[in-house]
Amino acid sequence: MSRANWRVAKGGSGDDPRLEMNRQGMISRFARHGRKILMLLLLALVVASPAHAARIGDVTDTNAWEQALRFFSFRDDGLRVALAGCMLLGLNCGLLGGFIVVRRLSLVGDTLSHAVLPGVALGFLWNMSKHPVAILVGATLVGGLAMLVVNVITRTTKLKQDTALGLVLSSFFAIGLCLVSIIQQLPTGNKSGLDKFFFGQAAAISEGDLWLLSGTSLVSLTFLAVCYRGLLTLSFHRGYGETLGLPMSWLHHVLMLLTSFAVVTAMQAVGVVLVSAMLIIPAATAYLLTDRMHRLLVYAAVLGVLTAALGAFFSFLGNNLPTGPFMVLAGAVFFLAAFFLSPRHGWLVRLWRQRSRRLRTERENTLKAMHRVLENRQFHGESVSLLELAQLRRETLEESRLRALELQRAHLATLSEGGKELHFTPQGWQQAQAIVRNHRLWELYLTNIMQFESDHVHDEAEKIEHILGADAVRELERKLAFPQTDPHGRKIPGVREADMAPQPTSDLTGYKS
Repeated sequence: MSRANWRVAKGGSGDDPRLEMNRQGMISRFARHGRKILMLLLLALVVASPAHAARIGDVTDTNAWEQALRFFSFRDDGLRVALAGCMLLGLNCGLLGGFIVVRRLSLVGDTLSHAVLPGVALGFLWNMSKHPVAILVGATLVGGLAMLVVNVITRTTKLKQDTALGLVLSSFFAIGLCLVSIIQQLPTGNKSGLDKFFFGQAAAISEGDLWLLSGTSLVSLTFLAVCYRGLLTLSFHRGYGETLGLPMSWLHHVLMLLTSFAVVTAMQAVGVVLVSAMLIIPAATAYLLTDRMHRLLVYAAVLGVLTAALGAFFSFLGNNLPTGPFMVLAGAVFFLAAFFLSPRHGWLVRLWRQRSRRLRTERENTLKAMHRVLENRQFHGESVSLLELAQLRRETLEESRLRALELQRAHLATLSEGGKELHFTPQGWQQAQAIVRNHRLWELYLTNIMQFESDHVHDEAEKIEHILGADAVRELERKLAFPQTDPHGRKIPGVREADMAPQPTSDLTGYKS
């Protein structure tokens, strides 16, 4: 399929002479072939009619599997150009969006995407054609003017930045709508194609647009590589950078200029309404996946490319499926996956960690209670009855049985055949001694070092005993000179022998004396 015909199938004009000859040929054969030819005629009329502007896929009666095979064959010139353009804009928006998100300037991207519309119209009026360079220059100048207006409003009035951004967004977008309406009333206005900037038309990306996307992406990559450390300072320690004499304002304005480039070039495929999503969603997704800035940029760039490619792919599968919204939906799916399943910040992962922590705390409290029962009996006997455990913990016998079963599943204790006696396993005994040691060492630390009253340390020790690590415990032992008893005179199990010479160390990490 030629690139010209592919473009027509994506939403171009239906005045191609070859399509007109096909229609006339089918009409002449209609009388001979009857209803079968009538169906073919209707299909040809559908192909020749204007398709929705935002779609990439052919308007043909093929199933999704055939369209998927055709997509991955990359035999259509228009598909290759559109796909490459979408992936480049995803790369560019992902990289710049990383700094937009960490600097909490997400509304800036949305403002720019709407405020540059007057520049798009002025770029068209420059030579009455949709020349990509003229539109880029016009949109960039207007975008810079919009940011200047925001800066003036915030500096000269009491209004905050979010209010100024909202004012500029609505005002400039209204001006753009008026200009586009005026252009469409001109003799050639219906053929201007400016309406495609509202919702995007990935199929209309030309080779000139592709070169423009490549150039802006290369400029962005070069700028980020050369000025990476300065941009880090701008994002996290701007005041510190200014005290060092670094050009923070210059870096900010260049970043906003490149963001304007990214917005304008992405509008061709995604449209004014959705282009801010390409800046924000991949970067926001990457923000949930890592706490390192260089990894965030890499993840955002990769997610931007994948989002754009998936949007183009799903748009190609069926009839009249829009590319821009599918790109945003693909990004939203990635974000939801990170929101629920991110290793550090995922909601479901946090719930699982909280549940695991709660179960571990309950097991350790039960082990501590078993140790206390044996200690009260001066460790006569090896088993603890469920009745003794229930009385100590002030709970029902059934609740104690459930806790005993949980310990048995964790291989920390075993129930007798009658189900009334509970025995430590070697692992359970070691863990019980560790939790008791943590509790009593922390009580001693609070009384001896922090000068707490001995009757006010139990509740604090109940909280901290479950999170003390091995390094912190060793530090406590050395700081307290390897104590043998807690403030209440009870033995601290498992502490190293006192004749081991303490080594000079710094204060306990996180707790200063």
